[in-house]
Amino acid sequence: MSVTQEEFRAALGSFASGVTVVTTKDSRGKMLGITVSAFCSVSLSPPMVLICIEKSAGSHYAFEESNVFVVNILREGEAALSELFASLREDKFDRIAYSRGIDGVPVLDNALASLDCRVTFSYHGGDHSIFVGEVERARVDNGEPLIYFRSSYGRFERDR
Repeated sequence: MSVTQEEFRAALGSFASGVTVVTTKDSRGKMLGITVSAFCSVSLSPPMVLICIEKSAGSHYAFEESNVFVVNILREGEAALSELFASLREDKFDRIAYSRGIDGVPVLDNALASLDCRVTFSYHGGDHSIFVGEVERARVDNGEPLIYFRSSYGRFERDR
């Protein structure tokens, strides 16, 4: 028997994860970004990560065009930023602070950490594309991560 989409989503929602905004730019230089929960490390040597982008996402084409992306790991208190980049708004970068990273791709200034990546492999995975990138630059700041669990944002609490 096959699992339903609802069962699959419920099961995946039981996995608490950090929240990332992945940025890129298209061939005309337009900056694009999307909230991504499908992100993980692939290799330490060389340093590689992967992201999964839904093929129907408005920014999908740019990830294929540019072959570069920046993973911005969001910090606690940045749920509004996650929601902004999950939206269909065209002006996502108008009211946020960012600098330029690899090939001019935006790096969110308030990110807990960021990884500038160059695509080394891409694959089709059902309704998503899987982009594997080699990390060319990493930045890390102090703070706590934004957590997502069962369709809600939360906070990380350390055992003391």
